[in-house]
Amino acid sequence: QVQLVESGGGLVQAGGSLRLTCAASGRTFSSGAMGWFRQAPGKQREFVSAISWSGRSTTYADSVKGRFTISRDNAKTTLYLQMNSLKPEDTAIYYCAASQRLIATMELGEYDYWGQGTQVTVSS
Repeated sequence: QVQLVESGGGLVQAGGSLRLTCAASGRTFSSGAMGWFRQAPGKQREFVSAISWSGRSTTYADSVKGRFTISRDNAKTTLYLQMNSLKPEDTAIYYCAASQRLIATMELGEYDYWGQGTQVTVSS
């Protein structure tokens, strides 16, 4: 079993920045890929970014490419998402997810464990 706890969400003005953190416990953190997803009201959960087990490979949704950066610290068993140049359309609940697979994937079904989410609200 894996426990994931997100933090760092909040209210920010358009153009601002936030850094999300996901603390993981319950398994060897470095044994699988990790990802961030988000869900806006009335919409399906969508992929944001993912990182391989080693941290050497990353992938991003087109909507956040160039603005968001995913990283992980396997020694601290923590996943991060640095979000810059935020836009109102980035408003959503952001979820951390852990996969038992090694490679970064954008497929929601490839993730086995989920956090409870953290709210990000970007005002215009």
